[in-house]
Formats: sequence, C-alpha cells, structure tokens
Amino acid sequence: RRDHGAAVAAGAARVLVMPPQRTGGQAQFIEYRAPETDSADLGATLEWMRGKLGEPLTLADIAAHAMMSRRSLARHFRAQTGTTPLRWLLAQRVQRARELLETTGLPMTRVAEATGFGSVETLRHHFARQVGTTPSAYRAAFRA
Repeated sequence: RRDHGAAVAAGAARVLVMPPQRTGGQAQFIEYRAPETDSADLGATLEWMRGKLGEPLTLADIAAHAMMSRRSLARHFRAQTGTTPLRWLLAQRVQRARELLETTGLPMTRVAEATGFGSVETLRHHFARQVGTTPSAYRAAFRA
C-alpha cells in the first residue's frame, strides 16, 4: 500500500481472496467483473446505464433507451443478464460505491450522490445487504 497505493493493495487482496487488513467478521472481498455481452440488443443500454449510475433511472427510462416496451425489456434483460433491470442497476451502483470507497476519500454523502442512492442511509442499507458490511467498515478495511 505504501509503495503502490490503496487501489493496488486492494487488487492484490482480491487476488489473495482476503482483506488487506483483517478486522474479523467481514465478508471476503472478491473482485467484480462485469459480464461480457455478446448480444448487440442490450449492450448499448447496459453501457448507457453504467454511465448514468448517479442519476435517477426508472424502468421507463431504460425501456425508452433500449427502444422496447417495459415488458419486452424485462424479458430480454433477464435472458441476457439473469436479473431484472432495476436489480442489475442496484448491483452496479453498489459496485461503483465499492470502487469509490476503495480509491477515494469522498465523504459518504458524496459517494451516495455519485452512485445514485441519494442518501447515506439508502447507501448503507443496500451496501450492507449486498456486501455484508457497512460502507465505513469497508472503507476502513481498504484505506487504513
């Protein structure tokens, strides 16, 4: 960490499948890789959604971008990603929050805004459900 920074240390910890500093009781930190898409029908929409993580997006917004009805979008989305559009968006937001917590010193309010959660409470709720720890504890594990 001292030689190459927090991001390199976090990447090495993921390769070793252990946190960079053991605090006990925390979930293992495994590197997230976005699924590769070979289908052209939703690839552009998935990238568009990733670019708009900090903005409020509705199912209608996503369907309009994909030029599909909401029902068709739900069917195609599940076939391609294995989940619903809003659950996929939530997972992407949590992943972006993890990246920001690992690599920046932004206050939690800014992390919540940048990832589209709006409030720190909402960020904490979704982060804890998906990662198994609080955003503060996650940051402490990677930035200590």
